[in-house]
Amino acid sequence: MWIQQKDSSPAPLADLQGRTVGLKFKCSKCQTEVFTDLIGVPAPNGNADSPEHANNHEIEEIKCPGCQMTHQLEVDSSFDGVTFKVSDAKELSYQVTE
Repeated sequence: MWIQQKDSSPAPLADLQGRTVGLKFKCSKCQTEVFTDLIGVPAPNGNADSPEHANNHEIEEIKCPGCQMTHQLEVDSSFDGVTFKVSDAKELSYQVTE
């Protein structure tokens, strides 16, 4: 089941920590629907000296199969939740593996 990423609130960390997710978005250049390979969700740093320093950030790139535009994928994980971002994508959905 695809879950729409909400701009105002991160996805629950408890649902995603230690799991892999697939992302789906439309290319801003050619409108092709792009599906990513599975991406691991990093755990926040439990040994950090403050909640602000506990954030964990992963960056990957994917090329659109329609126009070859490179999109940057970001996964931000904190104790408040997980946020997915794709450069130049307005709508983003994710699916958690079983």
